[in-house]
Amino acid sequence: MTLWASPGRPGRSRVAIVAGRSVGSAVRRNRAKRRIREAMSRIPLGGRDYVVVATALVVRAPFEDLTAWIEAALQNMEERGG
Repeated sequence: MTLWASPGRPGRSRVAIVAGRSVGSAVRRNRAKRRIREAMSRIPLGGRDYVVVATALVVRAPFEDLTAWIEAALQNMEERGG
């Protein structure tokens, strides 16, 4: 999974989720997007805009791991100042 962030509107975050054919069938791609959307809804996003590119692992990974990956990526961005 890849995550990009850019400055957004204050107090409002937007999230775009991309799941290409490498993730699998349409059913698997939709499942990956739903899982990422739910994980992102449980994390404070802080007024930025995000683009998340899913991989096939997003569908198979335990939900707690997926949420932890996203939190770690967001924290890493904050530490880097990006």
